[in-house]
Amino acid sequence: MTNVSCFERRFRRTVPTRGGSSNDLVTAPVHSRVNGWSSPLHVLQPVAWLIYCFMGIVGFGVYIPLLPPPWNYISYGVIGTAFVLHLLTHLAAVTMDPADYAVRVKKDYSSPVPVFDRKKQPHVIHNQHCNLCDVDVGSKVKHCGSCNKCIADFDHHCKWLNNCVGRRNYWLFFVTVLSAVCGVFLLILVISFVFIEHFVNPAVLRTAAAFQAVNGSMTWLVFLPLAPVQTTSASLLVLAVITVIIALASFLLLCHLLIFHIYLLYKGMTTYEYIMKQRQMQSSRQQEEGTTQPSSSNGAASRNPGLFKMSLGCNAPLSGKSSIFKYQDRGQSTVSRTICSKTKPQSADGENCPNYGSESALQVIPGAAPVDWRVSMRRMERPSTEQSEDPIAQNPLGTSIVDTTEVHQQHIH
Repeated sequence: MTNVSCFERRFRRTVPTRGGSSNDLVTAPVHSRVNGWSSPLHVLQPVAWLIYCFMGIVGFGVYIPLLPPPWNYISYGVIGTAFVLHLLTHLAAVTMDPADYAVRVKKDYSSPVPVFDRKKQPHVIHNQHCNLCDVDVGSKVKHCGSCNKCIADFDHHCKWLNNCVGRRNYWLFFVTVLSAVCGVFLLILVISFVFIEHFVNPAVLRTAAAFQAVNGSMTWLVFLPLAPVQTTSASLLVLAVITVIIALASFLLLCHLLIFHIYLLYKGMTTYEYIMKQRQMQSSRQQEEGTTQPSSSNGAASRNPGLFKMSLGCNAPLSGKSSIFKYQDRGQSTVSRTICSKTKPQSADGENCPNYGSESALQVIPGAAPVDWRVSMRRMERPSTEQSEDPIAQNPLGTSIVDTTEVHQQHIH
């Protein structure tokens, strides 16, 4: 079984192949979808239209008519323009066929699309030729797996529109989002004003001529001025709270989407290019973390001799007094070195491994006087200009390795 990482895709497809099987045939819709009205419809598409209709009915039928003049006429004009513009651009973005020109000229949407066979072709689009649409395409054309056709300057597949967003309908999509943000924001302001004035000064909201025939301040009229319907004050307030909650949620989501696309326009990128760039950055970050983990573990072992000792199979390190050498060479410095008193010939894996024994590194011969380490260090210290006749072996850290037999012989002489 072959596991294909999302960072190493071999196919220029906008929708990954479902499942982890080793099938060589890539499943896709039998027919290419023409636009957002083609089946199957996405569940978010009717949800978007229901929210739009709810906002329009509540805003223009309940709360905007309660505003005092001339604010009610201004709200009708400004918010109405935003809602109408959103409706037109939304319908156009859904109805538009975003396919590449070569696909639209040659494509027969009534005929089924052949199933892509990985054994015959390594990529869906190879050398700017789509093997499924059987047309030559541009460099920024991508084959959408949901629509099963090549999209010119592919940006993303929008589930709310149930259509791909590309070169032909990108600005329609952008104006749809922008008009929705403006319309929802203004509607929130109107409903908030009505909600506050209902408690502060309700007479401001009862300036319509139809209120003169209403008895009692707890009775309100909606759907003014064409079809006045009486309702209670509580119903008006509860509806305002529900509408504001839905409007705020929609406003936050739309603002996030609008700001993101403004950022993409500033960077000159598409949504697809942004996602691929983020995946490449995440892949490189994971690779860097994988390479730094061994080095960090080695650094921790060098900082902690105990851990290094356990990895080498040594018994115990020397004491601090026997492993610290002090010398003076243009100033005093301290060099720490852990010395093994014995060395095994080979470890289990065939490599030499020092054995940290409990005995001291300095072997004392019976009958001989103890040798001070500082005396042996004076023997080892040489001026920087003199050349040693017998070079002292150096470890990678630059610390001299002292032979105990040589120290004892120097003491006897």
